Amino acid sequence: MEKNRSIVLGTGSYAPETVWTNDDLARMVETTDIWIRERTGIRERRIAATGEATSDLALKAALPALERAGLSPSDLDGIIVATATSDLTFPSTACLLQAALGVQGIFAFDLNAVCSGFMYALKVADSMIVSGQCDTILVVGAEVMSRYVDWTDRSTCILFGDGAGAVVLSRASLPR
Repeated sequence: MEKNRSIVLGTGSYAPETVWTNDDLARMVETTDIWIRERTGIRERRIAATGEATSDLALKAALPALERAGLSPSDLDGIIVATATSDLTFPSTACLLQAALGVQGIFAFDLNAVCSGFMYALKVADSMIVSGQCDTILVVGAEVMSRYVDWTDRSTCILFGDGAGAVVLSRASLPR
C-alpha cells in the first residue's frame, strides 16, 4: 500500500520592472532608507506597470514554474491563486489565469487570506493531493498591492510592493 504526498516539481516568480527604493519613498513621506531597513530589512519594492493586472503577474510566474516542472498547462488538475488584489470580483483571478494558460475543465479558484494566503493555498493543494483528489496543482501567490496602499502613510507604505510566485505541486507515492 502506498501513501500519497505532494512534492514541488517547479517554481517560478515575477517582479515588475519598476523599482521604488527607500530613497524614492523618502521623497514621498517623512522617512529614510536607514529607518526602513532597520525596521523591515526592505531596500526596494517592485511596482506593477499601469494596466498590469494581478493575473498578468500570476501568468508570468506560472509559466516558468510549469516549464521547470516539465509540464504543460494541460497536465494540471487545478489552479489556486492566493491574492487579496483580484483583477475583478468575478471571474476569479485563478479563472483568468486558467484562460490565459488555455486550459479548460479543471478547477480554478482564488484564496484570499492576505499575508498568509500563499501558505493556506499550499496547504489546500497539498491536502487535495494527499487525499488522492488531484495529482498536479498550480499554486500562485500574486499581489498588486501598490494600487491599494496609502503612499502618504509611512507606517504601511514602506512594506508593500507587487509581485508573484508560483509552484507546481504533484503527487509522489511513498511505501507505507
